[in-house]
Formats: sequence, C-alpha cells, structure tokens
Amino acid sequence: MTRESHDVHRNIPGAAAVASPPPSPAAGGKQTQPVAKGNESQSVLKRLQSELMALMMHGDPGISAFPEEENIFCWKGTIVGVKDTVYEGMVYKLSLSFPTDYPFKPPKVKFENPCFHPNVDLCGNICLDILQDKWSSAYDVRTVLISIQSLLGEPNNESPLNTQAAALWGNQEEFKKVVEKLYKPA
Repeated sequence: MTRESHDVHRNIPGAAAVASPPPSPAAGGKQTQPVAKGNESQSVLKRLQSELMALMMHGDPGISAFPEEENIFCWKGTIVGVKDTVYEGMVYKLSLSFPTDYPFKPPKVKFENPCFHPNVDLCGNICLDILQDKWSSAYDVRTVLISIQSLLGEPNNESPLNTQAAALWGNQEEFKKVVEKLYKPA
C-alpha cells in the first residue's frame, strides 16, 4: 500500500474500527442506523471501504457517493441527469443505507429531493429491480448509481410507482415541463 493510498484509507470513516453505536432516537430524533458486530462487521466494513475507494478512483461522470458523518453504513449520493434526457444537468441527491448483511442484501436507496419519474414515488422510493428481487452481491454502489442514472432516461413504465408520470412519459415536452416545475436542487 502506498503512503498516499494509506492516508486516503486512514481517512475513510469506519476504517479504524467498527462503527460506534448510533445516537438513540430520543437523543437526536434520528432513525437508528445499523451497527455491525464481530467478524461479519469487519467484512462489511472492508467491502464498503473498498467500494468507496473504487468509486473515488473510477471517477464516473455524473455520479458520486460518500459516507455521511462517521457512519459507513449511511451514504449520501449524487447523480446528474444525462445529456439528451428531460433530466439533463439536474442534480439529484440520494440517501443510501446499507444493511449489516450487505452485500447479500441491497442497500435502501431514496431520492432526497423531488424527482418526477415513473419509477419514483412522492416519498423518493425507487422501483428498480436490482434494488429488490434482482439484487446480486456482485453489484456495488457504483452499479447502483449508474443504474439509477440510466433509469432517469429509460423508465420501466410496466412497473410504475408514479402512474401520473408514467402516463405523461410519452409526451416528453409536457413531461419536461412538470419535471422542471417540481425540481428543487438539494
């Protein structure tokens, strides 16, 4: 390991030890986050640290993610709408919450800012097969972010969460007007 990669590794949240217990709901009103224990926690931490390093080194345009505060199990992600779609140039924030049995179970991913889309409901929940029944432990954060970015321009109208958006998708001019009206940068 080079000194530079050692320094980057040392600065990754959770790299030195298992995540400390999250604050109780009474303390800060926040949701309880997963805390891994024992040997399985070390493998989950190593996996998430490795994925973070790969994501940082890969430098894919229009996607990014990083752990939130000191909890490696909670990340904030960003995707930018792809060129030549109604979402072009729009920046969407995502929350990613990893279960303690990751990568055998998918992360929970939600839009933080409003996204008018056939496969996104009003609460930011996403209907994407790889986040549900088609999940594979071979997938990683990068795969998830690229898939969501791709979903923006290529929705699955056969399985809509937002039926209004699905019905309007065929009229891209009107659809774009609604997207722009509802869009709020995060």
